[in-house]
Amino acid sequence: MTDFHEVRFPIDVARGARGGPERQTQIVTLASGREVRNSRWVHSRRRYDAGLGVRSFDALAAVVSFFEERRGRLYGFRWRDQLDWKSGAPSQAPTATDQLIGIGDGLKAAFQLCKTYGEGASAYRRSIAKPQAGSVLMAVDGAAQAPGAFSCDVTTGLVTFAAGHGPPPGAAVTAGFAFDVPVRFDTDAIEVDLSAFEAGEIPRIPVVEILP
Repeated sequence: MTDFHEVRFPIDVARGARGGPERQTQIVTLASGREVRNSRWVHSRRRYDAGLGVRSFDALAAVVSFFEERRGRLYGFRWRDQLDWKSGAPSQAPTATDQLIGIGDGLKAAFQLCKTYGEGASAYRRSIAKPQAGSVLMAVDGAAQAPGAFSCDVTTGLVTFAAGHGPPPGAAVTAGFAFDVPVRFDTDAIEVDLSAFEAGEIPRIPVVEILP
């Protein structure tokens, strides 16, 4: 993406931010009182308020500098969601069998990293496009793959097996990884009253997820 900078928003500030996934559901109430509900978005979209993580003038200056470098809403960047940035549980290190990302057919060598939420028919499958460099682990039918057996494009999340290492037909391809969320600022202006900031007022700095 030419309009995306492969840099991460300051983690110490993101750690204190507030936000999470949102969806857009259209609800129509019928004359009978029953509802007809329709999801207008296939995928959820995450929103955050980075201002809540700003606790000092130095942190505020760092955010303003980051904002200026991104030209406001113009360029996207990486964001570490402190609640959801691993293929498994937040308290556990990623393992090569965390997430099923595909089934081998003997020909396919490239697989998109993804994370599944829930189980069964209602499970939600989310593509992961911004894995953390050096964090991706792979397994084929539970057998861990050596680093030289595959490569991962950390700008797209696409994993490609090297020649001779592709998964055989019917083999489960799994992965473990740490990842960032591709986002942009959702404002072109940051307004800060320094006297109010000293008194404890938090500036509002909205951030919204974008499609990679």
